[in-house]
Amino acid sequence: MTNTQLVRVHNLSVSLDGFATGDGRTADEPFGHASLRLHQWFFDTAMGRAQFGEPGGTTGLDNAIAEMHDHDIGAEIMGRGKFGWQTGPWADESWRGWWGETPPFHTPVFVLTHHLRPSLEMDGGTTFHFRDAAPADVVEEAKKAAGGRDVRLGGGPSVVRDFLVADLVDHMHVVVVPILLGRGVRLWDGLEGLDQRFDIETVASPSGVQHVTFTKKAS
Repeated sequence: MTNTQLVRVHNLSVSLDGFATGDGRTADEPFGHASLRLHQWFFDTAMGRAQFGEPGGTTGLDNAIAEMHDHDIGAEIMGRGKFGWQTGPWADESWRGWWGETPPFHTPVFVLTHHLRPSLEMDGGTTFHFRDAAPADVVEEAKKAAGGRDVRLGGGPSVVRDFLVADLVDHMHVVVVPILLGRGVRLWDGLEGLDQRFDIETVASPSGVQHVTFTKKAS
């Protein structure tokens, strides 16, 4: 582990009213009533299509920024809500994530949950580890597992918010999508004054989204 390792958030989409996922999530609707509207900008890119084995896609600004998601990442941290839609004790352990037997992470992934289960070793280099730990503790473990590379904080919004409150995020890329959801899980609640800790840049895309990057100010 080196002092230059960063904790990074990428491609986190939010609505104009600040919701990063919709209400009523199910196995068929992982983003609830938001459906795919928050993420259509990504699915239209060449990177987004390639993840599903499809050709084509846009190669402009959205794609260039989306591709930074994978650069120099050695481990990921995510909440249980990103791993699956279930809550509470595991009814069974047959659920192995949304992504099939070859998830797109190819690194150790630390899933934060109060309900532990054995690690899952998947094809392609991904292993899911389930942890009930404080943000600082799981960051320390993830950095060790990352082998000197950066750690990606994959979400969802509640997890990102907790890590921002704990001042553990070094870089964050938020995509503001021009839709109104009205309900769901908001990102920004309780984060007043966040702008004082980060240098913030905004770039508008022809697709209609805005890419907002937060870079932690030097202490």
